Amino acid sequence: MRKLAVVLTAALLASGCGSGGFDGVYNLPLPGGADVGDHPYRVKARFADVLDLVPQAGVKVNDVPVGRVEKIDLATDGWTAEVTLLVNGDVRLPANAFAKLRQSALLGEKFVELGKPSDPSGTLADNAVIPLDRTNRNPEVEEVFGALSMLLNGGGVAQLQNITKELNAAMEGNEQEIRSLLGNLDTFVGELDKHKAEIVRALDSINRLAGTLAGQREKIAVALTDLEPGLKVLAEQRTQLVTLLQSLTKLSDVATDTVNRSRDDIVADLKALQPTLTKLAESGQNLPKSLELLLTYPFPDEALDGIKGDYTNAFIDLDLNLGSVLENLGRSRQSPVDSLLPSTPLPLPNIPLPNLPLPNAGQGTGSGLGDLLGGLLGGGRR
Repeated sequence: MRKLAVVLTAALLASGCGSGGFDGVYNLPLPGGADVGDHPYRVKARFADVLDLVPQAGVKVNDVPVGRVEKIDLATDGWTAEVTLLVNGDVRLPANAFAKLRQSALLGEKFVELGKPSDPSGTLADNAVIPLDRTNRNPEVEEVFGALSMLLNGGGVAQLQNITKELNAAMEGNEQEIRSLLGNLDTFVGELDKHKAEIVRALDSINRLAGTLAGQREKIAVALTDLEPGLKVLAEQRTQLVTLLQSLTKLSDVATDTVNRSRDDIVADLKALQPTLTKLAESGQNLPKSLELLLTYPFPDEALDGIKGDYTNAFIDLDLNLGSVLENLGRSRQSPVDSLLPSTPLPLPNIPLPNLPLPNAGQGTGSGLGDLLGGLLGGGRR
């Protein structure tokens, strides 16, 4: 019986090797494992490193077996592994599902875990591919021990004693200051927390400002480029500008000295002007009105309302007979000339007049002076 068993085993191994090496062994039905049902579907997951994952390894969802690893191939890029998973047809996963390479125990077998992301969408279909950015693996025990070994041997663990001693030496005798520092730090953090909304708003404003500046980058660059010639001219004229500012400084000193020296005279002049300005203020609207009438005498501004269009007709009978003028002035109660003369008559100088012959003297019946004025004006006596 023992010989028969050895022969059968050898025959099975030979048949397996002859039909594709170890692939034939992986295709042998094994007891246990996940039930993939009658209509399973295949999913391909790409890993950067599959470690020692082998075909027929388990596929789980929430630690429940739902399939097995069918085969492991090299991806088309030549740098990653492509694992084909056979999943039970009754298991529904989202189209953006992820795949992780995990280990059942510290020294247990490897398996592939399929999971749902926080924002699932769609349905994982047959022959779907889970890309490299949605796959990862857990660290190996050897990697953990290696990192721990580096930490214990060449890392900072050996220096903890020295660090502790230095900290004790630095804090010894400064307990009050350290306690005060911690209290101030706590207050500072509390104030920051109270003004969190303002800080966030300020950061958002800075972000918007940065976005605006980024959008106007070309215009800012053009402005800076155009400023270069102006700055160059300013740099070339720096000596003249400095001389100008120094001259302005001297002028300011002279002006200040002048104002200080003439201060009393200016104050006296202003005080002397005060009565005049007071009388002008008391005159109110009389002064402007009199100036209006003075410029248009004897016609007031209201006379313009009677003029329609750009011209007017006027018929004037001007009597320049001096006798008639004096007679008219004598009949008036108050001569307009008297209002212009001072109340006290001024002494007039006795100026001898030359004896000049008057034109048209002795002609006419009126005054000789009236006839003279009439003759000069071309109208004669009327």
